[in-house]
Amino acid sequence: MGEVLTLSGRDLTLADVVKVARGQGQKEKTYPEVRLAPEARAHLIRVREYIEKNWLKPDAPTIYGFNSGVGKLKDTHIAPEENDTFQKLMIESHCSGIGDAASEEVVRATMLMRANALAKGVSGVRIQVVDRLLEMLNRGVHPVMPLLGSVGASGDLAPMAHLVSALVGHPEAEAFYQGERLPAAEALKRAGLEPSFEMKAKDTLGMINGCTFTLGMAVLAAHDARRIVKLADVACALSMEAMRGEMGAFDARIQEARNHPGQLQAAANIRTLLAGSEWTTDNARRIKLKDEIREGEWQPRVQDAYSMRCVPQVHGAVLDVLDFVEQILVREANAATDNPLMFMEENGEYVGISGGNFHGEYLAFAMDFLTVAIHEIGNISERRSARLLDPTMSYGLPRNLVGSTVGLNTGFTLAQCSAAALVSENKTLCFPASADSIPTKSNQEDHVSMSTWAARKSQMVIKNMFKILGIEILCAAQGIACAAPQLPGFKLAPATQKVYDRVRQDIPATGDDRYMNKQMRLAIELAESDELI
Repeated sequence: MGEVLTLSGRDLTLADVVKVARGQGQKEKTYPEVRLAPEARAHLIRVREYIEKNWLKPDAPTIYGFNSGVGKLKDTHIAPEENDTFQKLMIESHCSGIGDAASEEVVRATMLMRANALAKGVSGVRIQVVDRLLEMLNRGVHPVMPLLGSVGASGDLAPMAHLVSALVGHPEAEAFYQGERLPAAEALKRAGLEPSFEMKAKDTLGMINGCTFTLGMAVLAAHDARRIVKLADVACALSMEAMRGEMGAFDARIQEARNHPGQLQAAANIRTLLAGSEWTTDNARRIKLKDEIREGEWQPRVQDAYSMRCVPQVHGAVLDVLDFVEQILVREANAATDNPLMFMEENGEYVGISGGNFHGEYLAFAMDFLTVAIHEIGNISERRSARLLDPTMSYGLPRNLVGSTVGLNTGFTLAQCSAAALVSENKTLCFPASADSIPTKSNQEDHVSMSTWAARKSQMVIKNMFKILGIEILCAAQGIACAAPQLPGFKLAPATQKVYDRVRQDIPATGDDRYMNKQMRLAIELAESDELI
């Protein structure tokens, strides 16, 4: 029997989400089986029984979402005999997403966290809806959820409605099954599920209300941001070796004087990576490389430029931002985010209370903050790449890292240009989505969060980040190759030596210019693979 993940609505971790979204294993992915906790199941059933007995009858008072219209139509009463039709029509009207389909991993993360939100037992949906959702997740039926169309206010209504349309087997809905894009009903059938399913009162609203689509993207973005910071430490260490960097800036006492835990950790990471290096020493720096511009007797370097010396402060600040972002995300992953919510009062009766838990402001802020922070990793990385190419700043590495005849060979200048282009693109993506709001639904939703765009932007910046860091690693490795013949007997740190050797497995050192795109592509693939961390 494989791994089982049990949902209670209270203790889902971000690592759980990543595991369910991406699976484990390289060639053949395995995924945990997701189940509902027995106590959560019992509570959902108990709440729903009360609702059907007391709120879904002709003389019941109007309760939003159960027997009323939605949005501006909140005061419109829906008769019990019309509620099944209302559920169907709500799907029709809300399936308004456009654009490319979200990735399988984002869809899986979304399905998992929507089930966990419902597991809290305050949404009032039927247990059959949660079971259906988990059956689809466990059997690999992944609804086609368009990326565009949510403003992150009443939740991610449009993309979540597309999820529901696949869940019910709507004739227009689509889903991926075993890598094939199919009509949803066909995908369900191939997975051994009934091709059609009926939603009852509040079921549809309970599924689409809440920014769970944003949250799916956000959790995966935060996970990848952690990977990027680790990779950035590796890239920095390799550049430090290539430029025979000065290690005083990473002294633990400096970091302790400022008190920030992220800074302490970042400096410790660099010290660990460079432990045992003979290149980052005064003895190595005494040697004048043939392209080094140095007048007079050798003098200790004292301190490096900011892109090397201030890495603990920059990388460390990003680590502290990530801690904050993950705190928000884990709370959201265990939150009920639809409206209204059901609570038991002291007399044993349930009350439905309308509120705004669906609003995505927490996620919008978190993703905007993450985007700005992770961009800075690329910003400082590109400065190190540029420094590696200039002998007036690299302490003697050849201009443009040309490994052979200068002039005939241009070297790595265009690789650095590509990094600069990506950094500039990231800068424009750093404009906060949460600073924008546009009223919708006849001004009933007069303030929105734009959280979905914030999460999408963070993913775009993160994809660029692997490229930027891959380019720095490529340039740093070339710098080491150019300097090594002039530093006989000097050893790299054991950790950076392993990184350098792994890069050289795929990308031999360059003498004469070689097709740059191929070298960059191989370096980026290596960066994305996590092999270097």
